[in-house]
Amino acid sequence: MTQNTDQPSYSSTVKADVLSEALPYIRRFHGKTIVIKYGGNAMTEEHLQRSFAHDVVLLKLVGLKPVVVHGGGPQINDALRRIGKEGTFIQGMRVTDAETMEVVEWVLGGQVQQDIVMMINEAGGKAVGLTGKDGQLIQAKKKLLPDANNPGNLLDIGFVGDITCVEPAVVKALQDDEFIPVISSIGFGEDGRSYNINADVVAGKMAEVLGAEKLVMLTNTPGVLDKNGDLLRQLSAQTIDELFKDGTISGGMLPKISSALEAARCGVNSVHVIDGRVPHSLLLEILTDKGVGTMIRSH
Repeated sequence: MTQNTDQPSYSSTVKADVLSEALPYIRRFHGKTIVIKYGGNAMTEEHLQRSFAHDVVLLKLVGLKPVVVHGGGPQINDALRRIGKEGTFIQGMRVTDAETMEVVEWVLGGQVQQDIVMMINEAGGKAVGLTGKDGQLIQAKKKLLPDANNPGNLLDIGFVGDITCVEPAVVKALQDDEFIPVISSIGFGEDGRSYNINADVVAGKMAEVLGAEKLVMLTNTPGVLDKNGDLLRQLSAQTIDELFKDGTISGGMLPKISSALEAARCGVNSVHVIDGRVPHSLLLEILTDKGVGTMIRSH
């Protein structure tokens, strides 16, 4: 049987092109911190989990400094259902009573985080899990939301926190020792209480405090979409304000885009919202000319 030699040579050429395309980006971002918010389907489908772990390890091996901040909404919802509770959200934030907070801590700081650490380690990296309590990493206070229906009033949504301070020493120490930090979005207050903090908010603040080159947020959409469902490739602060006002950005996208914009305003060079359902979307965004998803700028 005659072998078809066309396909392998074509495939090799494509691979060579991709590698050569990546080289200037590897050079430019060498030694730079990249904060990655890991969430959505990329966390729940096995082939996407493995793709993500592979990408993070590759970025580390070529000289970048990835820091992973993860959510765990679907896993928290599953755990709550098992004890007969339903998740409730206001303005994209989970209402968190004492019982829900216990579940959040167990799921994020235990099950989800350990799964991510193990996957990265299996892919050849050295990952270490952290919560906001480790090294006083994420200090927080109770968050009160403005009541949209009663201007001037504030809503108490339980053990949900606003970040008051990020102490990055433990993250930097791990980075210096060639580890990949994996951070759960749990903060602690002066009273020693744990607070559930939106993972997008934690990722944005972490990128700002670490002086990250990039903040990349994985989502379940191609990026930020307009009202017709078309992808918006670039967004500025002014455009984002308009999209907030007309309701184009709503629900779970509100804290995501607010955090992304705040990070851009505070010196993070570029912020990207990308489709975590696409295998290797992380590498495509960081190491190729085309990129994927939506880029957010402060001006």
